[in-house]
Amino acid sequence: MIELIGKNALITGSGRGIGQQIAIGLAQLGCHIVLHGRTPESTEKTLKLLKKYSIKTYCVYGELSDETQVNQLIKQVKNLAIPIDILYNNAAIMSPYRNDYWQHSWEDWMESFKVNVMAMYSLCRAFIPSMIENGFGRVINLTSGIQNEPELAPYGASKWAVNKLTHDLSVKLEGTGVRINTLDPGWCRTDLGGEYADHAVDEVLPGALAPALIEDDGPNGIEFSAIDHEPDINLLKN
Repeated sequence: MIELIGKNALITGSGRGIGQQIAIGLAQLGCHIVLHGRTPESTEKTLKLLKKYSIKTYCVYGELSDETQVNQLIKQVKNLAIPIDILYNNAAIMSPYRNDYWQHSWEDWMESFKVNVMAMYSLCRAFIPSMIENGFGRVINLTSGIQNEPELAPYGASKWAVNKLTHDLSVKLEGTGVRINTLDPGWCRTDLGGEYADHAVDEVLPGALAPALIEDDGPNGIEFSAIDHEPDINLLKN
């Protein structure tokens, strides 16, 4: 496993939930953190939690369902004039639960794919080329183990699209020092997962860090599990 001290990580949706936990975990490893939220207010709590670590923190903002705002978000990150070494495409939305699973609207489908797939693709397009130039990069796209639930069809299908796109992109990254993988955080008690989920949100650590810690010739285009896969706990700093 590699060291991440001094690396820069962009984590979408890091104002709360799983994204917040990933930000904390990376900060413990000495990573500088670029937080993302819809608004400045949405990142305030995470910023406070990161203050005790000797790292640099930055904040960028934008609604991921809006192409213009995604492009502005990318511009904000590039204006920081720092290399993005690690990208966690964490932010996602869940389509409404439809008991009658034939009643998903086109809007349900479009919103799910805009945030969960199209924004993810745009961020990969924006930052992977520079990672290749620098000879180092870790891209982690969050997926889901959801299956057999057509009541949430747009969400489930969007996550399968994440898996497919991640695998296809991985083929182009062989020999570059850049790795792209998916991460299933498990069913966690978050705003998205709900109060009856199996796991507390902090259970994603340290497993959620595993795909960022792999070697340059490590796994590529595969799925990691945050709950079932735990890297060496001694790598985490107090």
